[in-house]
Amino acid sequence: MDTKAGVAGKGAALLTSLARPDIFHTMNEHGEARELTQQERRHFSQMLDKLHQCCSDSHASLAEQCGIPQAELRCLTLFGQERYLTAKGIAASLGIARSRVTKLVSGLAEKNLLVRVADPADSRVVLLALTPAGQKLRQEIADRQRALRDAVLAAIAPDRRHMVLQSLDLLKAAMERVGEASA
Repeated sequence: MDTKAGVAGKGAALLTSLARPDIFHTMNEHGEARELTQQERRHFSQMLDKLHQCCSDSHASLAEQCGIPQAELRCLTLFGQERYLTAKGIAASLGIARSRVTKLVSGLAEKNLLVRVADPADSRVVLLALTPAGQKLRQEIADRQRALRDAVLAAIAPDRRHMVLQSLDLLKAAMERVGEASA
């Protein structure tokens, strides 16, 4: 088969068939060829874009309902059941610079949602903790997120939910494999 090499990650190659430019061949980690049609690639890309947009819109709506910026909402949700976080931990979890965390923390502190606490074990470390108002808002956010996820799942016919969940598991595993291969 005449092929032309395309984008490649570690151990994976995307090949375009010269005879059929609408068919793409990729090699998995075991060297097995897999065909991807242009239509499959386009549909997959569109679906990922639409899912991302749905999640972004939902996140923006939730932040608006809670009366805080989206970045502050993401910061609050990091606390989960954690009593304390550090600015370094928040920066790593959100993938932002520590200077940006300083602004986030200041905004949350001004709203009486977060306080800075000295670490009794190491005076150089500042711990961040939610105030009672911050804990209440974090719980409200978690409750709203859970209700939204439940509503989405309930909108899927009961006999198809298992298939959807299996498909999501497959997608996650594939994305992790590709991410590891390209790292």
